[in-house]
Amino acid sequence: MIERLEATLAKYEYLQNELTKPEVLSDIKKTREYSKEMSELEDIVNCYKKYKKVLSGIEDAKEMTKDPDLGEMAKEDLRTLEEEKTKLDGELEILLIPKDPNDGKNVVIEIRGAAGGDEANIFAGDLFRMYTRYAEKKGFTYQVYNSVDGTAGGFAQIEFIIKGKNAYSLLKYESGSHRVQRVPVTESNGRLQTSTATVLVMPEADEDVDIDINPNDLRIDIYRSSGCGGQGVNTTDSAVRITHLPTGVVVTCQNERSQIQNKEQAMKVLKTRLYELQEQERLEKEGNERRSKIGTGDRAEKIRTYNYPQNRVTDHRIGFTTNNLDRIMDGYLDDVIDALIQEDQKRKLEGETNE
Repeated sequence: MIERLEATLAKYEYLQNELTKPEVLSDIKKTREYSKEMSELEDIVNCYKKYKKVLSGIEDAKEMTKDPDLGEMAKEDLRTLEEEKTKLDGELEILLIPKDPNDGKNVVIEIRGAAGGDEANIFAGDLFRMYTRYAEKKGFTYQVYNSVDGTAGGFAQIEFIIKGKNAYSLLKYESGSHRVQRVPVTESNGRLQTSTATVLVMPEADEDVDIDINPNDLRIDIYRSSGCGGQGVNTTDSAVRITHLPTGVVVTCQNERSQIQNKEQAMKVLKTRLYELQEQERLEKEGNERRSKIGTGDRAEKIRTYNYPQNRVTDHRIGFTTNNLDRIMDGYLDDVIDALIQEDQKRKLEGETNE
């Protein structure tokens, strides 16, 4: 581990030095690239510097234990420093786990009502509110680019982007089938019903992602919007549907005011969808990595149950249960997400140990 940490520190110091050179600072692309790489190494470097300081302190304390006057005090210091070293050992192990290159990105989320008719669509609306409330609590922003209202409320389908630093690292575990158990407002007999909504979470494909889209591979349809993009949105042909013919991927954007804005947004989402397909193909080839993940990320996989009568939420992938459903639906998702992150880190550490 020390060799890897020393190599990381050397790389950080090299980048730091490079960013003082005029020829690098005059190259905007290189400056951005080096700054981003430094930022990714910063947590490891800071923790390692603290670790080295503790190691040095341990050596000094060991020497001082031989002093007849300061020996007892030095032993107490040594115990404290050994505890700090153990703590930092654990932190460094986690920091050295290879990071998902998408973790820092914004996320594109699609929610669809599935089994359960009107109640499934209402639940899809509840999930949308849950994620957007969570985003607000994190200081993130969100933007809806396409939605189809449910006939009794909620959404048959809603697609939106959450923007914020490390948004994907927090929400990437949410893909799959979410199940709700409750008495629907649409049920006159007061019977408990089980319904589902599916969630798909994708990292937004930014300018760093190299996805080549041939204009000849696209079919673009323009039609009248039925969205809620503001005054005039329903009176002009502003909605845009783009079909990527080689893959069959279809993207619709109708919530912006103009056709140009909708087309720009649809192209960004298309790039994201194609990037997701590319990533799925890569993970299929790297079978071991995929098996070690928390869930497959497939829409069909049942990942979580929301039981309203018992105010209970259970994540089936990691066996996590909490009786705070009301708070979770109000966007207080930290307990669930923290448990998923910790389990993911644990599995990755076990994977590295077994290699």
